[in-house]
Amino acid sequence: MSDDDTQLHDCDLCGSSNAAEIEVARRYSGGSPLHVCKDCGFVYVRLRRSASSIADDWSDDIYQKGYTARIPAVHARQTYVADFIDSSIDLKGKTVCDIGAGEGQFLEIIEREYGAKAFAIEPSAANCKMMDDAGLETFCGTIEDYQASGQASERRFDVATVVWTMENCQSCRTMMDAAYDALVPGGHVVVATGSRILVPFKKPLQYYIGPDRNLDTHCFRASANTLRGLFAVSGFVTTHINRYIDTDYLVAIGEKTDKSAEIEWEKDTFEEIVDFFNRWDEDTQRFYKDS
Repeated sequence: MSDDDTQLHDCDLCGSSNAAEIEVARRYSGGSPLHVCKDCGFVYVRLRRSASSIADDWSDDIYQKGYTARIPAVHARQTYVADFIDSSIDLKGKTVCDIGAGEGQFLEIIEREYGAKAFAIEPSAANCKMMDDAGLETFCGTIEDYQASGQASERRFDVATVVWTMENCQSCRTMMDAAYDALVPGGHVVVATGSRILVPFKKPLQYYIGPDRNLDTHCFRASANTLRGLFAVSGFVTTHINRYIDTDYLVAIGEKTDKSAEIEWEKDTFEEIVDFFNRWDEDTQRFYKDS
């Protein structure tokens, strides 16, 4: 990271500057620090580059080095999310805005299999061309670009989806605010991410915190509690959450409400988060160090 492109951030969830480092993370992150908020238990990267730099990393580096969603494992998890949404709130005939749409595979699934009408927001020009060629409607740019555009004030959607994207942006609050603004009254937001925090260990820690890229390409790591908290502080009441304990996926659906209303949510304690990562490190070092 270049020094002139980085900034130290407070907790995105509760705004506290009181954070503890998860020290064992440095073993797996190439020496970069990962923190947990002492006041709410949210796990996040404090030192981050700009939103455009992180988006460029995904568009120009990660995707260009062979990352693709078009493999069975990713197709399976996107299908799981689509089916969870459909069984919870019904997708047929709904307009869906997917924030950080990648190559558009998820949108293809919800249009083809569930009868939704999809719109993509995606910063990668190459990915947007791929979606355009597939007949999907796109906005090429970051969520910040979309908010600044005329389109953002002209149309509203029934559902906004953030599918394995919330953790990859520079500001999860900006993303959730954009989702809120994009929805009709009573519309729903869907966030899908990995189920890794305060659940049974599902992979060695080096596969979760890897040194192969800048740590701020994955700024946020949510538990079920802190994901519900992110919904609450962004004006959404959590209406559905999947059985995340024994699946790889954490998927929550929230309904848009009046932002002035306070929504209660349960916090994690930073001590249990640090202890969880310490135990995960011990388990990894004992059984999976060389895997």
